[in-house]
Amino acid sequence: MEKLPVTAIFDIGKTNKKFFLFDKNLREVFQTYSRFEDLTDEDGFPAENLSAMSKWMIETFQSALALLEFEIQQLNFSTHGASFVHTDAVGNTATPLYDYLKPFPEDLLNRFYKENGGKMNFCRATSSPPLAMLNSGLQIYFLKYAKPDVFKNTAHCFHLPQYVSYLFTGEMTSDYTSIGCHTGLWDFEKNDYHEWVDREEIRKLLPPIKSGKTILKTKPELGNIPCGIGIHDSSAALLPYIQRETEPFLLLSTGTWAISINPFNKTPLTKKELKRDCLQFLSIHGEPIKISRLFIGEEHKYQIDEMYAHFKLPQGTYKKLIFEESLFQKVRANSVKRIAFHYLKPKDFDLESAEKTDWSSFENFEEAYYTFMDELTNLQLASLNLVLAGSPVKRIFVDGGFNANLIFLEMLRKKLPELEIIPSDFPNGSALGAAMLINEATSESGC
Repeated sequence: MEKLPVTAIFDIGKTNKKFFLFDKNLREVFQTYSRFEDLTDEDGFPAENLSAMSKWMIETFQSALALLEFEIQQLNFSTHGASFVHTDAVGNTATPLYDYLKPFPEDLLNRFYKENGGKMNFCRATSSPPLAMLNSGLQIYFLKYAKPDVFKNTAHCFHLPQYVSYLFTGEMTSDYTSIGCHTGLWDFEKNDYHEWVDREEIRKLLPPIKSGKTILKTKPELGNIPCGIGIHDSSAALLPYIQRETEPFLLLSTGTWAISINPFNKTPLTKKELKRDCLQFLSIHGEPIKISRLFIGEEHKYQIDEMYAHFKLPQGTYKKLIFEESLFQKVRANSVKRIAFHYLKPKDFDLESAEKTDWSSFENFEEAYYTFMDELTNLQLASLNLVLAGSPVKRIFVDGGFNANLIFLEMLRKKLPELEIIPSDFPNGSALGAAMLINEATSESGC
């Protein structure tokens, strides 16, 4: 039986941990996934179960190697960002995988900014809005001063994509897409680590930066297969569009976060934009890419649960709704804001919101949901405009969870009539991007 040559990809999200096999035409031929219950760190805050995830990844890959119908020819990884794995000198984890929502001690954060020229000056230099633990480089500063005994035994600090690559290869690397992901580590003007990294003697803990097209080999017991160094998932999701499209575009990658990515916006980052969660990523080649972020996935989940509880409806009810022009116009005509947001802050965009949501003021679930989505898409529009301004973009591709939400898409179309809003035809975009990257790298290197 002739085996089908395939590319293996682990796509590690905050919730779902997925494994894919793609054929030479990058068509998905196999998929499996798992979820793991969070643990708690030493402070009682939720933390990902890194040990269980690592064990699952190795076992899943070994099982795939044994499949009679496939021949794995290369392997790569995409993972969520803002996550560091800290290890001792022999590679054993020294800390839990701290969650990026874990509170950062306010006095320590203020001290850090004071030492580095003030909050907004630092944020502008590093293209990183002030996000506490979400500025993942600051997690190392936190470790040094809040957990000195642990820090003393820390020898290496891996971004998550490169840690999972290390699990399979034993090789230590860093890459631009992770470093440039609002970490507070990179000085975008100097094109090097920010001075605080050397002042705090952090650079020695960070593995050497390698090109995103670097080819390693898996350990002998894992087949000696060509293996990538991993890539930040938002950067990976952009790659299929970059390769296919010939005209300027913006990618709105949705899920827990809505990430507006505009590779064609070259305007400088302002302090006002930073305050509205606008920043820059680094591409696989270390070039700046302007993006903005909005926490819409968690906001949507919270509000939907509130609506279901009030209207006594089962989960999934909103998915049965279709776009109705008359209902949209009805809620648009109501100038009084009726939704109190839980995570998002409309005032950050100079928009109004209700202080408290009175669900009983709505005639039914449909009106409540349309009202919420109208106010949510107003926020999404404001976030999009941060990266649309000053660029020649005429099309927006929407991928991820909201690309199937017809109400979300139609409301955006109504509010952005001059742009074409296109639901993505790249399912599992971050996994596909990681596959494209390793395929291109192995082809160029002759592996």
